[in-house]
Amino acid sequence: MTNSAARTARLALVGDRSPNVASHTRVPLLLDALAERDRLHLDAYWIPSQDAEAEDAVRGFDAVWVLPGSPYRSEAGVLAAVRTAREEGIPFLGTCGGFQHALLEYARHVCGLTRVAHAENDPDADDFLIEPLACSLVGHEAVVRIEPGSLAQAAIGSERTVERYFCAYGPSRHVDTLHAHGLRFSGHDEDGHVRIAELPGHPFFLATLFQPELSGDGSRPHPVVRALARAAVEHAAREAGMRA
Repeated sequence: MTNSAARTARLALVGDRSPNVASHTRVPLLLDALAERDRLHLDAYWIPSQDAEAEDAVRGFDAVWVLPGSPYRSEAGVLAAVRTAREEGIPFLGTCGGFQHALLEYARHVCGLTRVAHAENDPDADDFLIEPLACSLVGHEAVVRIEPGSLAQAAIGSERTVERYFCAYGPSRHVDTLHAHGLRFSGHDEDGHVRIAELPGHPFFLATLFQPELSGDGSRPHPVVRALARAAVEHAAREAGMRA
C-alpha cells in the first residue's frame, strides 16, 4: 500500500442509527482519529437493519461493523449482514448487540440450532441462546481475560483488559455446541462467562459483548477498533490487487 487510495476502505455500519445511542455518536470521532493518528481511512456508510435484509446489502464493503442499539428493527437484516461477512470473508466486528447477533447467526446457520432465540427479541421463545444476564452489565466496567494466541489477544496486545459494557443480555446455553462447530470463545470475565468470540480461519471475525467504541474520549481508538480498520484497509488493498 503505497498511496492514500490504497489505504482507503469502505465500512458498513449496520444498525438503526440514533443520536440517543452513545456508540453511534462516537463513530465519527473514531473515524477521524483513525485517519489522523493511524492513517487508516474508512468511508463509512450506515445501513439500517431493515435495509440489511437485501441480499447484497453489505457485499462490496471492506468491513462490516454491527453496532449496539438492540432490539434492532429487523433481526433478520442484522443476521443477514453477519452471515454475508462470515461466509464471504469480509472483516467483521460485532459489539454488544452485534456480539449477541453474531452468535445467534452462527447457532442457526452453522450449528443447525434453528429455533434458538434472543430473549430481548422473542421473550416467549422456548430456547434462548441469548438471555438476561444474572447481573446486568449496564454501565459497568469489568475485567476480561483473553486467551493467548487468539485474534483478540493480537488485537488488544494483552491477556487482561478492563472494558465497558452497556448490556443486559448474554450467551448462556449451547456455548459448547458453538465451540464444537468452530467458534472460539477467546475472552471471559473473572467468573468464566463468555465476553469475546472469534472465528478461526476467517480473515477477521471478532465479536465483543463489551463496547470498545466507548473507550476513552474517542481521540484514541480502542485496539479492537483499530484492528478492524487495519483489516478493512488490507481487504481493500487485496481487492484492488485482484482487479489490477
